[in-house]
Amino acid sequence: MEGKMSWTVADAVDYKGFPADRSKTGGWVPAALILGIEICERLSTMGIAVNLVTYLVGVMHLPSSTSANVVTDFMGTSFLLCLLGGFLADSFLGRYKTIAIFAAIQTLGTGALAIATKLPQLRPPPCHASASHTCKPANGFQMGILYVALYLIALGTGGLKSSVSGFGTDQFDDKDEKEKAQMTYFFNRFFFFISTGTLTAVTVLVYLQDEVGRSWSYGICSVSMFVAILIFLSGTKRYRYKKSRGSPIVQIFQVIVAAINKRKMELPYSVELLYEDTPEAQRIHHTDQFRFLDKAAIVAEGDFERNVVSAPNPWKLCSVTKVEEVKMMVGLLPVWATTIIFWTTYAQMITFSVEQASTMERSIGGFLIPAGSLTVFFVAAILITLAVYDRLIMPLWKKLKGKPGFTNLQRIAIGLVLSTLGMAVAALAEKKRLAVARTVGATTTTLPISVFMLIPQFFLVGAGEAFIYTGQLDFFITQSPKGMKTMSTGLFLTTLSLGFFVSSFLVSVVKKVTGSNDGQGWLADNINHGRLDCFYGLLAVLGVINFVLYLVFAVWYKPKNPKPALQMETIVNGSSAENKC
Repeated sequence: MEGKMSWTVADAVDYKGFPADRSKTGGWVPAALILGIEICERLSTMGIAVNLVTYLVGVMHLPSSTSANVVTDFMGTSFLLCLLGGFLADSFLGRYKTIAIFAAIQTLGTGALAIATKLPQLRPPPCHASASHTCKPANGFQMGILYVALYLIALGTGGLKSSVSGFGTDQFDDKDEKEKAQMTYFFNRFFFFISTGTLTAVTVLVYLQDEVGRSWSYGICSVSMFVAILIFLSGTKRYRYKKSRGSPIVQIFQVIVAAINKRKMELPYSVELLYEDTPEAQRIHHTDQFRFLDKAAIVAEGDFERNVVSAPNPWKLCSVTKVEEVKMMVGLLPVWATTIIFWTTYAQMITFSVEQASTMERSIGGFLIPAGSLTVFFVAAILITLAVYDRLIMPLWKKLKGKPGFTNLQRIAIGLVLSTLGMAVAALAEKKRLAVARTVGATTTTLPISVFMLIPQFFLVGAGEAFIYTGQLDFFITQSPKGMKTMSTGLFLTTLSLGFFVSSFLVSVVKKVTGSNDGQGWLADNINHGRLDCFYGLLAVLGVINFVLYLVFAVWYKPKNPKPALQMETIVNGSSAENKC
């Protein structure tokens, strides 16, 4: 019996629900089948996002500010729906079904987008805008079809992000040393596939969109995902499955509801009188922060279910440990709030910066660089920064300070500084571009100024992302309770989502405050007539203010359960196994 049990994985089952046989399930082959889904998701989402603004402006004839908001709303919704996907996977569907269902939804979305960009009835008639002639924008029906396609893709992306990496790690047993090493290798390959998908999207797919046709490009995405789904389903008998444990969101609401219902009750004089049923080894010591929540642990009449021994109603009575776990999550919120502005800055790199590039000289010899492909410098900056940090900065810092690298809060701070500098540099570059536009005429299609002048802003914000992404992920994983790693990762992803939505909000406000009836203002319908440099300057000022607030919150924050920090290389290579998205 003992020999037989060694061949099964303790917390996993096979497709029939029996204990998973180590020799017949899991490992590299099933994990590799899952990676195909991830590369196709990156290919579709990034291939659409980085070049969508040029389609909206050039083909659908939307104002630049409206086009930017369509893109940021699309990306924001994609990340926000990751929470929905995670909740469904944790509470109802499981990761396997979640991946299959949402991959199919994304396939439908990219297919619909291919049709929407192919049929002439679904876009306004072509024309070239001039000072005396305004092109007819897309009507409500045409935009409606486009929105349906985009938000099907966003829904699919959110569901996939919530489960792909997690289901990949389910194929390895972290209690087995050999498989634990393979898991690390898996995450290394997982990051490689993400990078490969993104680079392919911003180079090959963007080129196909501009030179061959968008419908072909989006059709390739749809077919690729369909093939990836078939490959994924072919491994059904080889996968290991882990049972859903329920969503931590429910626990948070239970504590809040119980505390509100007992808001009029007085806390006992000793914390020993508060309810606690957690095993001693797993308990979290009581803290004095957010004491209102402690009322959820006050024992009162009616808290226990009738005819059930020692089983409290979780909506009426929560243990001290559960309350402390919620307190830990609440304590993360100030730092969480002050990282949102970075992703607002990031949003400009795939919207207005791409639109800037479309007006500038992009030729190298006889080859015309697609405007959306300029984001390749953004991706390159991330990879270069990660390599420099791991190979140069970390060893040097360890030699000077005796520490393996910057702390998570320090890395977040560096990311915020670099993004603020990126916006300041972007404002200066845009000022120069506008000066050229005024000299040669704002209606000139291609301004005599090199697009490579935009590289510094892409590099600064890209380097900032390398620091802030790993810093945030480290912070939310190491400072959250063990049972809420999924929730904390979801909290991290909401900063991306809200960053895009804040960008849409700022664009709308600036457009309303500075705009005029003839489409002028800072964010004019034609950016050559606007003052995009002022908008970038505003973001730089907001970045400085946000950084000051961040420093205050970072000093105020006291780590609840210190653990060894996850460094960039660790996060990239796989120790962030809890990162479900």
